[in-house]
Amino acid sequence: MRSSRPVPREAAEQPREEALSGIVVADFGRVLAAPYMTMLLADLGADIIKIERPGTGDETRAWGPPFADGETTYFLGVNRNKRSVALDLTDERDKEAARAIVARADVLVENFRPGTMERLGLGYEEMRALNPGLVYCSVTGFGSAEGAQLPGYDLLVQAMGGLMSVTGEPGGRGTKAGVALVDVITGLHAGMGVLAALRERERSGRGQLVEVSLLTSLLSALTNQAAAYVGAGVVPRAMGNRHPSIAPYEVLEAKDRPLVLAVGNDRQFRTLCERLGRAPLADDPRFATNAARVAHRQELLDELAGPLAGRTADEWFDELTGAGVPCGPINDLAAAFELAERLGLDARVRVDDPRRGGPVEQVANPVRLGATPATYRSAPPRLGEDTGALLAELGLTAREGRSGPDEAAV
Repeated sequence: MRSSRPVPREAAEQPREEALSGIVVADFGRVLAAPYMTMLLADLGADIIKIERPGTGDETRAWGPPFADGETTYFLGVNRNKRSVALDLTDERDKEAARAIVARADVLVENFRPGTMERLGLGYEEMRALNPGLVYCSVTGFGSAEGAQLPGYDLLVQAMGGLMSVTGEPGGRGTKAGVALVDVITGLHAGMGVLAALRERERSGRGQLVEVSLLTSLLSALTNQAAAYVGAGVVPRAMGNRHPSIAPYEVLEAKDRPLVLAVGNDRQFRTLCERLGRAPLADDPRFATNAARVAHRQELLDELAGPLAGRTADEWFDELTGAGVPCGPINDLAAAFELAERLGLDARVRVDDPRRGGPVEQVANPVRLGATPATYRSAPPRLGEDTGALLAELGLTAREGRSGPDEAAV
């Protein structure tokens, strides 16, 4: 299952018009949820003006290792196709520049702690008066009411929002997902809200407030687990790699390494039994239906363990996949990107960046549009490198030390 490292494709020639061409976003977002969302919008053609604190910028500029040519891969991973403008939002002159950006924007995105933008004079009501067509997207951790003072960190929400309670081994103390999953989910929900608000603006001419919280985004994304509680009063618990409602749908041991089986219906289970040389199991009353298999899960696993241990994971992958039984090995990320490459999926791209002396390798946008595909126009910006040019567009003059990538801290 492993070979040489896949080579990312070069960014394709840009189409003349992207899906979101002409949409301007004033991006006050930092860290992950908001920047991930605005990068996806940028890939589809939106003009993202990333407003950062002079001297330090987005916190993720310092979140390393790992580094790529001295820059954190965390920041590089969610900030391509953007322009960086360094503004001190506590300084009146810089604040006026921020208002000028918002006045020409279609969308404003921010994920400060609730109340911060209002204290800065950049809250929704003031910005709506300045720009009635503005779609104002506010991303919070726990909402803007009683939860306003709680810090919106992904790990905290994974814990308090229940995700850790259903992740990890039975009886454990809870395990976080291996990535800031709540931030990513929230960014996707926020993007959907922004696009819906832009569509409504086409009809009414009016902007609106879009509010998304990490907590409610997570609760929605817990889908079947959340529905078990809301609909039936069942409080799910961690089950390791097992599924609460399907069996066998978990990790089992092949001869050489673990193998995932994802048997979703009776037909697949019957085929599995036949391929394992245990055809009678499919008619055993303990295993004949999915509900029965769930009720007798451990007995089923005991029956499957012996046959599975007789061959390697790769051998079973070829055998069972060919027969229509979903299964696969547990890949690391290198193998996962290699798999995407073998399947003809565009998982990586090279984004040209003459400022850095060569292309920057990036994870590709997963959305494929037939007529207006995602484009990769520019690599992630250096801090404040577009300040002078952007202020000139607005008819403003950059102050000394604020027009390049090396602004002094204020």
